[in-house]
Parts: sequence; structure tokens; C-alpha cells
Amino acid sequence: MPLPADWTRDRALALMHEWTPSDALRKHMYAVEAAMRAMAEQEGADVEAWGLVGLLHDFDYERFPNNAHAADQEHPAEGVRHLLAQGFPEDLGRAILGHATYTGVPRDTPVARALFAVDELAGFLVACALVRPSRSLADLEVSSVKKKLKDKAFARGVSREDVVQGAAELGVPLEDHIAFLLGALRPVERTLGLGAP
Repeated sequence: MPLPADWTRDRALALMHEWTPSDALRKHMYAVEAAMRAMAEQEGADVEAWGLVGLLHDFDYERFPNNAHAADQEHPAEGVRHLLAQGFPEDLGRAILGHATYTGVPRDTPVARALFAVDELAGFLVACALVRPSRSLADLEVSSVKKKLKDKAFARGVSREDVVQGAAELGVPLEDHIAFLLGALRPVERTLGLGAP
């Protein structure tokens, strides 16, 4: 389903800012948006639509925290209900639901698989950059990322299983997926609070 003309990035951004006070979570959504735009470009898909999926995937996370991992309540179900009521395309809403494995919504579209594959990894790459002397993605190498993935004490909130599963669902080697995402995020690292001050 094509993106309705009234679903612009400005509209999505205003909604995300309204529902998300945390600067760190906003930056995470910017990172996932950039990753999704790059994924769409690679797939020949709708860059704007995929970008909005990335920008909005966690917009309800703070308003409706889901510590119990309820499948149809709290995040992301409440946010998707709100989006669908505003005319957001259903297939894109399903992609957002599918990024949380506990919803049980299958990732049966390219956009859904892409969102799941970039979400945790984008956060992990930012965490890796933040502990570097440069605080940058520019000199972060795939081998360093893989080494950090093995360190369970580092960025322990990131699900290693989801990172590995995401690449597997895309059908690409993990190394290639990490390299692709590094390339997608480097141009926007300033927006993510990275790079030299």
C-alpha cells in the first residue's frame, strides 16, 4: 500500500517528538530511519515509506512501556493502533508490530524483515562508537563490532539473538549486514550525537 500524501516526514517527526521526550530514544529512531532509508534504496522500495517506519517504530515506547511484553497492549500495539487510526498504511503498521518478537506478528514482508534486522544493530553500532576515542562510526570496523557482540557485558540491553536473527532473515552474512549499516549511519552520525565535538 502506498504512503498517503498526508503522511510526510514532518508529520511523523512531529508525532515522534510529541510522544518521545527522551533525546537518546529520539536519536535511536533517527538511526533506524537512516538505516531503513538505505535498506529501501538497496531493495528498490519506497524510501519515504520505509524511512517513516524507522522513524516511528518506537515512538510509543515511553508512553506505553511494555515490561510484561504483552502481545496486543502497550508498545508497539498502542502506537500502531494510533497510526492506523490516522490513516497510516496497514502493511507498514504490521512491520512495526513485527519488530517486537513478542507480538507474534510474522515478518513476512521486506519492510518488516528490514526493520527487525536494523533495529537492534543500529543501537549497538552507536554504542560501539560512543566508547571509541573518536566517538565516531568513521573508524569503526566490522571486526571490532563482532568482537563487541561477543562481550556480553557490553551494551547488555541489545539482544545478540535478534542481531543474528535479523541478518539471517535478510539472507545475508552478519559481516555484510554490519558493513552495510555502518555505511548507512556514517553520513548521519552528527544527528546521532557522534563524532568529534
